[in-house]
Amino acid sequence: MRRVMMLGAVVLAGVVSVAGLAGQQERTIEVEQLEDNLFVLRGGGGNSAAFVTDGGVVLVDTKLAGWGQPLIDKIGELTPNPVTTIINTHAHFDHVDGNVEFPASVDFVAHENTQRLIGENNPVRGLGRPARPSPFGDDGHGVPEITFSDRLTLGDGDDAVELHYFGRAHTGGDAWVVFPALGVMHAGDAFPGKNLPIMDSSNGGSGVDYPETLRKASEGVEVERIITGHSSVMAPADLAEYAEFVGAFVADAQAAKAAGTSAAAFAAGWEVPARFAGYGSAPPERLTPYVEDIYAATP
Repeated sequence: MRRVMMLGAVVLAGVVSVAGLAGQQERTIEVEQLEDNLFVLRGGGGNSAAFVTDGGVVLVDTKLAGWGQPLIDKIGELTPNPVTTIINTHAHFDHVDGNVEFPASVDFVAHENTQRLIGENNPVRGLGRPARPSPFGDDGHGVPEITFSDRLTLGDGDDAVELHYFGRAHTGGDAWVVFPALGVMHAGDAFPGKNLPIMDSSNGGSGVDYPETLRKASEGVEVERIITGHSSVMAPADLAEYAEFVGAFVADAQAAKAAGTSAAAFAAGWEVPARFAGYGSAPPERLTPYVEDIYAATP
């Protein structure tokens, strides 16, 4: 079996040029090798993962528009195996828009809510800007056609990939992608890194449900490493702590509502608790919509 052709350091940087764009732009993809057949691909949006199997490459997330071909090129440097399956962790543009640049032979997979949300193309709650023009044409190419509700397994043996849904969090369709033979999980933006997440109610997300969803993911899957949506690879203990961090924010917001504090005032004054040193917050204008949603969902 010819799995991977890999030379040089564990972390590589490749520069690719995208033709056909106004004023050609360089698109840089950095590669972190986790195993001989698993790579994290950074740059151009959310973290992607390439899992090289006997039958082809399973790719998790495809970044922003214009980054599909750079992904194809970079994966081609890592293995002669073609991309055969793309899994989208959720519907946000920085994780799905590159789908359209992959060939029609690829199987596109996502949670059933993500399939619907990609079609709806709703703006992201809290970003303060309208939805971008959808790259998906009338033929629907790149929109996931294989979906699941709670759990789905693709492949078998060492090549198996498990998809889990634990409930609403970042969006209403967050898929947790597990490579069981390697003890690795891709969390998407449900666990973006050690900072307050986007709680996108416009796309089915829920601040109130978020902490419990994280706890279910932390307790429901046994892995050793977790690929985050936009940060470094972390450990299961980090995910468990992240559930407590998001839970602390939600609990503080609920207590502020009970005390009669406005959502804007709470967002302007909230500080990361000392026990979560190193975690980041967000500007009040970003937090306020999420606090409003938590208030609305709290009796």
